Amino acid sequence: MNEAGEQSHDQVEVGGVGPGIMARAVAGGVLMGLANLVPGISGGTMLLAAGIYPRFIRAVADVTTLRFRMSSIVTLGCVAVAAGLAILLLAGMVRDLVVDHRWIMYSLFIGLTLGGVPLVWKMARPATAGVWISAAVAFALMAVMAFAGAGASGDESNIVMSFAAGLAGASAMILPGISGGYLLLLLGQYTAILSTIDRLKEALKATDVSGIMAEMDVVIPLGLGVVVGVAGISNLLKWMLDRHQKVTLGFLLGLLFGSVVGLWPFQEPVEPALGDVIKGEVVSAETIAEIEREDWALAYFRPTGVQIAASLGLIGAGLVTTLLIAHLGGSREEESAAPPGSSVRGG
Repeated sequence: MNEAGEQSHDQVEVGGVGPGIMARAVAGGVLMGLANLVPGISGGTMLLAAGIYPRFIRAVADVTTLRFRMSSIVTLGCVAVAAGLAILLLAGMVRDLVVDHRWIMYSLFIGLTLGGVPLVWKMARPATAGVWISAAVAFALMAVMAFAGAGASGDESNIVMSFAAGLAGASAMILPGISGGYLLLLLGQYTAILSTIDRLKEALKATDVSGIMAEMDVVIPLGLGVVVGVAGISNLLKWMLDRHQKVTLGFLLGLLFGSVVGLWPFQEPVEPALGDVIKGEVVSAETIAEIEREDWALAYFRPTGVQIAASLGLIGAGLVTTLLIAHLGGSREEESAAPPGSSVRGG
């Protein structure tokens, strides 16, 4: 490559962030924020789908090791602000859509998730034995998590559990295939965290200072958990990609495929009956009316032909959406950007 070509490549990779990349970062941030609200779908998957994942990992690693490149700051800022606004503004709506229209939303989420596969595969090819073995291990882990079920009871938050919830959310932001919402369910914090975010939004809209402060005992440890988790996991992942690239990418590929196992769309909430156990409590005549729909047990149902066709259509729509986002405003070189640390110049 001649000197001018190398200079142009450096400008793309390090010197600045073009409008196409910024648009992808914002789109990826919005999708990541939405994904962290939904059990079964990963925020990291959405960053992969948006084609911004390698840049995001590199940006977090730069900032947390005090290497303040402007391109890293802009990329991280676009993703973080877009994700934060999506979570704050849409927590209540997304929760209600999933609870009331689960098979429709899950069908769409399957397509959105699978849209990240071509991007990881592009980075992982040509595949080695290590790619296939690590992919199989990751897929098996995700399948076990899906079939094991949430199993956690209670939704009370405290400082320790809020911090743990933040770490769970950070894992979902960084690791494709790991669902923040699903981990919150495992920790018994899903309802508590989303309800806190919804109350915080209402308090902010009403400029209710006392209402805002009342949520800080959850929001502050939650935020600290996210910061600590993102910094630690992103640097670990960058190190793994630098030293064991094929195995790591294979593992990420397995996480992507495995993440859809828990998203089987044809399931619906079943109204509780007297004597059922929900969150460790036996349903009684006095408590049955107080049980929220989001806490009802799920049961599989046999879909109609129309539902199957609609589900396949939604999966296709989600897949096409992520592929279009991946191509937004970028060249083929940007879409297949090397993993962080593998070809970064200027630093």
